[in-house]
Amino acid sequence: MDNAVPSPAWAHRTAELLEAVRARAPLVQCITNTVVQNVTANVLLALGASAAMVDVVTEAGPFARVADALLVNTGTPHPEPRAASLEAVAAAVDAGTPWVLDPVAVGSLPVRTALARDLLALHPTVLRGNASEVLAVLGASAGGRGVDSLAGTEDARVASVDAAAGRRVGAVAVSGAVDLLVAPGTGVVRVANGTDLLTRITGGGCALGAVVAAFTSVTPEDAGAAAVAATAVYTIAAESAARTAGGPGTFQPLFLDRLASLTPEDVERGARISVETAPAAAAPEVAA
Repeated sequence: MDNAVPSPAWAHRTAELLEAVRARAPLVQCITNTVVQNVTANVLLALGASAAMVDVVTEAGPFARVADALLVNTGTPHPEPRAASLEAVAAAVDAGTPWVLDPVAVGSLPVRTALARDLLALHPTVLRGNASEVLAVLGASAGGRGVDSLAGTEDARVASVDAAAGRRVGAVAVSGAVDLLVAPGTGVVRVANGTDLLTRITGGGCALGAVVAAFTSVTPEDAGAAAVAATAVYTIAAESAARTAGGPGTFQPLFLDRLASLTPEDVERGARISVETAPAAAAPEVAA
C-alpha cells in the first residue's frame, strides 16, 4: 500500500454519483436473506432509493427486467429463493439490468457455495463480500467462519484483480477495515472510512450490497465507479453516526439518519479514498 495516494477526483466522483442516485430514486430488487430484509429496505430508503423483496419463482425474473438493479444475497438459501435467484439473474443479464452478488457465508457451507458459483458464472456487475467470502466464491480459499472473515482485504487483492481482469465480474468490492475495490477501468482503489460498529449490528455488510446495487443503476457501464462510490457513501455515513453513538443500539438509527442527511459536500470533505499508482489506476474523469 506504499504506492497508494489520496484521490480528490474519486471523492468528487462519489459526490456526483450520490446526487445521481437520489435524483433517480432507483428501485432495487432484493433477493436477500430473511435476517436482513427490514434493515436492507430501510437503508435503501434512507439513501433515496427503494427496495422490492421479490424472491418468488415466476415473479423474480419478470421483475428483474423492470427493476433498476438487482441484489442477490446467499445468506439464507432456502429452495425457492435459490431458484428465484437464478431466474432473476438470467432475466437481468438478458435485459441489461445491473446486478450484485453478495456470497454470504460461502465456502465451508455446500448449498450456498454451489449457488454462488453458479451465479458467478453469469458474470455479476459487482461481486461484494468480505475477504473470505470473495476468496471462496472465486475458488481461491475454503472460506471463513460462517459470516466472519478469516482473511484481510489485502489477502483478496490478487484473486480480485485476476477476476476483474478476466471479466468474470465487472468489479469486486471487498469489505474490511479498509475496503478494497477492484475493476478494469478503476484499477485498485481503497476506502479507509468506516467503523467497527457496522460489524455489531444485523445487516451491516448485507445492506451495503443493496447500496452498491443502487449505485450500479446510475453507472451501469462503470461497475468500478459504482462500487467505490457506494462503499464510500455508506462508510462515511457510518463513521459520522459512530461519533455520537453510545453503542450498537443507538448506532443503527443514527446511521440511517446520517445516510439520509449526507450531502455531496460531506462526501468530498470526509472521503478517504486512495488509488494505487503502479500499476496505473485510472482516476475517474470529472465533468467540467
